[in-house]
Amino acid sequence: MSQPAFISPAELEARLRLHCLPELGPRRFRKLLSAFGSASAALSAPASAWRSLGLPQACSEARRSEAVRERAAQSLAWLESETQHLLMWDDPIYPGLLAELADAPPLLFVQGDPTLLEQPQLAMVGSRRASRPGLDTAHSFARSLAGGGFVITSGLALGIDGAAHQGALDACGKTVAVLGTGLQCLYPARHKPLAAAIIAQGGALVSELPLGCPPHASNFPRRNRIISGLSVGVLVVEASPSSGSLITARLAAEQGREVYAIPGSIHHPGARGCHQLIREGATLVEGIEDILQALRGWQAQPPISAASKPESYSHPLLDLLHAAPHSSEALVAASGLPLAEVLAALTELELGGRVACEGGRWVGRAP
Repeated sequence: MSQPAFISPAELEARLRLHCLPELGPRRFRKLLSAFGSASAALSAPASAWRSLGLPQACSEARRSEAVRERAAQSLAWLESETQHLLMWDDPIYPGLLAELADAPPLLFVQGDPTLLEQPQLAMVGSRRASRPGLDTAHSFARSLAGGGFVITSGLALGIDGAAHQGALDACGKTVAVLGTGLQCLYPARHKPLAAAIIAQGGALVSELPLGCPPHASNFPRRNRIISGLSVGVLVVEASPSSGSLITARLAAEQGREVYAIPGSIHHPGARGCHQLIREGATLVEGIEDILQALRGWQAQPPISAASKPESYSHPLLDLLHAAPHSSEALVAASGLPLAEVLAALTELELGGRVACEGGRWVGRAP
């Protein structure tokens, strides 16, 4: 049973009904609870009392509709699963960082492990139409950061989001996907297997929206405040100036979170958003250490599989780097490995202190 234990079943049902009402966002939801003391009292209050709070007529009229009752009943049925949870803003287990926001979601639907939301999270966002090098970079950074103990949080979108989630999974780490739809309406459809893998590996899917809410363009920018609000920092990997990722980065800055951006070629349109963020004060990131040094106080324990690697752990690239410094491109040529695999290995080795990037070339360090 994953229904909140700190409120009565009647109050839970009342809050779910409020949550389904049109034009009732987080601030209005809190206004109602503050004015009436409970959701149950708010639902039974006269329409004039709602009007006196400045609430739209659509809210007041819809609260007693059969459709709203039915949607609340469906949510209660969904909560009967042990892997499906509902967190509320006044719940003791509601994530603390997110609770700091003035417009923190009053309800959060969570499928998977809700305790991840209190662990140190790093958000990774970027273009849906990312380049191959951008996808490889996102994957390798996520893999190393997850291996270092951070939960990787993103939005399950195509492009950088998907690569970041997959990188965390490939490190046997944890990842959280914040959806812009209800949890029973996963979008995009092609990421349903990825969502299933996130749950299977102990991660979580999160949404503030009613379970059956379909994709609406206006909901995706809204969910970005949750991605940044849950996280200690946001890394933008590749984004155009008009990308929604820049919305997430600016929200993060407003929320007092760290903002990181990976630069790219001046000839690549997907790098311009990152360059813009760097001009505005984001930390320029060239390697995993740029992030780890800033967030070391937040760092959690790495996954067992990563932590249990023996100190003598070796990799073919180490032999090359102990012999002489190499650029990434030279390592690809000398090792015969694909660029994506080389980048992933370098970031993992850098995280372990086995290699360092000096003057644009990689050098090996003694174990």
